Amino acid sequence: MATAAEPANNLVLGSAPDSWGVWFPDDEHQTPWYRFLDELSGAGYSWLELGPYGYLPTEPDRLADEVAKRGLRVSGGTAFGALHRADAWDDMLATMRKVAALTRAVGAHHLVFIPPMYRDEKTGEFSESPVLPDDAWRTVYRGANELGKILLNDYDVRLCLHSHADSHIQSQPEIERFLDGTDPDHVSLCLDTGHVAYGGGDAVDLIRRYSERVGYVHIKQMDPDVLAQVAREDLSFGEAVKRGVCVEPPAGEPAPDAVIDALEEVDARVFVIVEQDLYPCEFDVPQPIAIRTRKYLNSCGLGARHQKA
Repeated sequence: MATAAEPANNLVLGSAPDSWGVWFPDDEHQTPWYRFLDELSGAGYSWLELGPYGYLPTEPDRLADEVAKRGLRVSGGTAFGALHRADAWDDMLATMRKVAALTRAVGAHHLVFIPPMYRDEKTGEFSESPVLPDDAWRTVYRGANELGKILLNDYDVRLCLHSHADSHIQSQPEIERFLDGTDPDHVSLCLDTGHVAYGGGDAVDLIRRYSERVGYVHIKQMDPDVLAQVAREDLSFGEAVKRGVCVEPPAGEPAPDAVIDALEEVDARVFVIVEQDLYPCEFDVPQPIAIRTRKYLNSCGLGARHQKA
């Protein structure tokens, strides 16, 4: 494994609004956007993911100015949409175009696409079945391939599907089914190590077997004791977060150094974005965690200072 003195040159460290307790474009329990940017830079990070569209300024020139004056750069945009609902395609595509245009305008080339959760984030109530039928999976494949083509051809932005707890692409078999059914030329994976662990999967195995599909990474750890509560009590992801399922490294699963070892073997530049789900939290909680997390990951060889450029 690389050391702090010998960083992994293909891996670029950043963070995201999620690590500051941000899940929604606007919510009174969330850190104000300007405080997030100030604290992100102050914590020693150089790269950020944009988070929910509308949380940060959406006017490209203003966003670029706010980011640049803090010495930051953008790794990618974030979008939420339902590929399995054919009747929602037009509205979803319109949203994706807005996010992709903003992403590209600030110099980034990745769009992290998060599928909808089948349980409400705040109440835990089920909104649909947790299992997709085969015809819905075929709709997912077609939609992902078409969306990936549009984003790449029109915006030079790559679609990176983010597997997610309480979504239809959560477990490792579901992640593999998605990858095996989609076009690698147009569809990549945003590998979220914590969500893979939440779904009972093995992030290191996925990296090594699907290295050419790993276009982007969210690095986080899950507390195995809380995961056991999730299984025992049938908890929603929102409730699991409130109970502290996301923990800072090196606590939790998977081990960050094992993930970094595997990522060093990927033959491409990979953004590795810290995400520790904290919604909701007091505003003074995130930055100290972000600083400790950066220092720990730096000690594992992730996040050289020269990656500012």
